[in-house]
Amino acid sequence: MTNQQKLKQLYAILSEAEVYQRSMGKLNFDMMCCAPEEGLEQAGEDISVLGRQLHKLTHSKKYQRLVCELHADSEGLTPVQRRLVERLWEDYGRTKNFTPAFAFELDSARNHAYGAWLSAKKASDFSLFRDSLAAVIDCTRRAIDLRDEKPSTYYNACLDDNEKGGSEEQLDAFFAALKARIVPLMQRIVSEGKPIRENFLSRPVPIPQQEAFSRYLLRLEGLRESALVLMTTEHPFTDSYGPKDVRVTTHYYEDNFISNIFSTLHEGGHALFMQNEPEEFYENHADNGMTNAMHECISRFYENLIGRSEAFIHFVYPKLQEISGDTFADVSERELYEAVNISRPSLIRTESDELTYSLHIMIRYELEKAFINGEITVDEIPALWNAKYAEYLGVQVPDDAQGCLQDVHWTDSYGYFPSYALGNAYGAQILRRMKQDLDVDAAVAEGKLDQVLDWLKENVFSCASMLTPDAWIRRITGEPLNVNYYLDYLEEKYTRLYELK
Repeated sequence: MTNQQKLKQLYAILSEAEVYQRSMGKLNFDMMCCAPEEGLEQAGEDISVLGRQLHKLTHSKKYQRLVCELHADSEGLTPVQRRLVERLWEDYGRTKNFTPAFAFELDSARNHAYGAWLSAKKASDFSLFRDSLAAVIDCTRRAIDLRDEKPSTYYNACLDDNEKGGSEEQLDAFFAALKARIVPLMQRIVSEGKPIRENFLSRPVPIPQQEAFSRYLLRLEGLRESALVLMTTEHPFTDSYGPKDVRVTTHYYEDNFISNIFSTLHEGGHALFMQNEPEEFYENHADNGMTNAMHECISRFYENLIGRSEAFIHFVYPKLQEISGDTFADVSERELYEAVNISRPSLIRTESDELTYSLHIMIRYELEKAFINGEITVDEIPALWNAKYAEYLGVQVPDDAQGCLQDVHWTDSYGYFPSYALGNAYGAQILRRMKQDLDVDAAVAEGKLDQVLDWLKENVFSCASMLTPDAWIRRITGEPLNVNYYLDYLEEKYTRLYELK
């Protein structure tokens, strides 16, 4: 049997497996967006049952034999097919020793944790989430213990799963560099920065108007509406069931219209990645192989580097005035730009400004590294969270809902949070390279975001699923990740914005 014949057999299994994956994803989407509170437990159980069938497919002797044989001998496979086999081999190595019972236990722990988190956040009571969180952490450690290759720490395994080649050593240095330059800049803004008008930011904007503006923004980014769904959820996210079914969620607050604007731009960035990989990737089950930081790079790119730029505010200002009626009639374009870029220490990560955002990520990084490695207990999380917010951002956390319960991520996995900060740094480096080929500010100021998207398709999306993060950023920019481009960007922008000396 030739390798292409083996691959054809493997593809048949993958096609069936993807039916289960899509079904589980859609149930999860329903659970997060529109399932009634009393139905959450049933939805979680349904996902776990489907997960059991998926586990059987991807742990069958035939599947394992095909993956192992093709990994050992890839002669005759295309580069895309080789990359697929490599990824399947890595995934197989992470889960090959799972029993069906353990796989079910892991899925059940995660699905139960989501409902517990919702209840705990609503009640602002960490104790309601405590046992579920402990169960997911325990299952995560046991899953890592089952691997043939033993990592140096549990958290290093989590980091490598999220960002190939990632390690505590790398990220410790990365966050130290961020802290060294962001904290002093933040302090200068607090003590020396000019006042910025913001009294209009809490003006109520009816949700139908916000939704209309969201749909306008998604079209402006370049998304295909016929392959897109927009809904609401407690914690915005984007999911994909192939390039023809991408689902974006946001959250509307009548008295905080800019929250939805930047959530929509952020999630729209994810959706662009999901809709615009090369067709060959989709045909060979090789799409969506980029790391989380590579994905977050694009979402943060559209949210901040594009969305909060003077050029973008210039273009959307008239549309915002049109959709919102007289709500912001007394607000100038410059005032809007300055207001959406206000920087101040705050409590909520998703509402934080571009400058302080990475400090929120650093807190989560330090905490999850500690509890996954067993250096702290689950019970210590709320107090340590509050202490770090006081130390790094100088703010007091009033309750658990605005503290350690604000994010959904710990219901599922660990090692994802650093992806946001890494994505910020990747994005600034990519923008610097893009500007060598394209007058980005001029294109954005004229609403020609198709030019930005075309550049990303050619230089970023075309290779992301094929490469490690290091190889990817080198291919795009000609050098490894350099955090100084991001820090230089922040210092230049905020020094000018706040008229610092």
